[in-house]
Amino acid sequence: MNDLCADIGYKSINHVGEQLCGDHVDIVDQGDGSTVIVLADGLGSGVKASILSTLTSKIISTMLAADLPIEECVAAIAATLPVCSVRGVAYSTFTIIHLLNNETAELIQYDNPHVILIRDEKNYDYPRTEMNIGGKKIFKSVIKLQENDLFIAMSDGCPHAGIGMSYNFGWKREDIAAFMETVSVAGYTAKTLSTILIDEVNKLYGGKPGDDATACIVRIRKRVPMNLLFGPPSNRDDCDRMMNLFFSKEGKHIVCGGTTSSIAAKYLGKPLKATLSFERSDIPPIAEIEGVDLVTEGVITINRVVEYAKDYIEANTEYAEWSMKRDGASLIARLLFEEATDITFFVGRAVNPAHQNPDLPINFNIKMNLVSELSDSLKKMGKHIKVSYF
Repeated sequence: MNDLCADIGYKSINHVGEQLCGDHVDIVDQGDGSTVIVLADGLGSGVKASILSTLTSKIISTMLAADLPIEECVAAIAATLPVCSVRGVAYSTFTIIHLLNNETAELIQYDNPHVILIRDEKNYDYPRTEMNIGGKKIFKSVIKLQENDLFIAMSDGCPHAGIGMSYNFGWKREDIAAFMETVSVAGYTAKTLSTILIDEVNKLYGGKPGDDATACIVRIRKRVPMNLLFGPPSNRDDCDRMMNLFFSKEGKHIVCGGTTSSIAAKYLGKPLKATLSFERSDIPPIAEIEGVDLVTEGVITINRVVEYAKDYIEANTEYAEWSMKRDGASLIARLLFEEATDITFFVGRAVNPAHQNPDLPINFNIKMNLVSELSDSLKKMGKHIKVSYF
């Protein structure tokens, strides 16, 4: 397996007046760099469309992950889901991106807007083979992956944006490709790129989407390891062992916590330099140690990072806050969410008496919960996580 990996992110908006989205994205990690991503668009909108798209994506992703051929997947969909009794048309359309060993992408597309591939910052016209499976016209493509390849899968709510408003005939696929060419050069994550695209779609709809709209983006990038040290070990005799393991790891090093920072500074033989400038009133200031990429306070800072992480995998509304600021929580968020692909946590089990005050909220009492919540959120972002306790 090469050193490439896939950064996957998606965002949806609902048809105006609907509580549920008629589009659904399902991602199945097969391990060893192989992943199945399915974007399904259910007929119509609302509850019925949501059920149809969810069933479609779940059936296809599960069968493909079990290495069953696409013909069987489509046949299973046709046999399982109903056809619209009024219009007699497809119950659900779908787009499949099947990544194999992070070396090859297999695209299978049925009636959704064709996937856009941005390569070398330009729209790349990849080959397509037309297939007929069960009377359905399906397009298949096999593409050798390159670093910085950007795959953009969409439901038809995206190109329909702006019909009769900003555009006479909607936001055409080539226009979307040109828009994404300009934003792809900035190095944004897949989640941020999907957010930018859907925000633009929503703007073209005048904030009242006439259809469900979903963008799922796959960004091919090189692996970037990162290490985070949080809390001193329960046994003081383990300090040197913990520090030795932490600093021997490849990648950037983040140290969180006052006592932890002092131990790290002593181990490195470098002074711990505190900064007295508060970037914001609710997050303690950062510090500096030569040989460490970022030094922050512990529980309060990590608690805020957990909040950012939970929002990031959902609506991503707080992106504007942490993407620009220089406080400890924002800096950690940028490193973990946008830069890192493989993250190792070194977590000390020592109990801090200051966190045992019963008047404090529960998440201040249990440091382990913060680590668990943060690692779970990072896994949902597609990061590879390892946690070592001391």
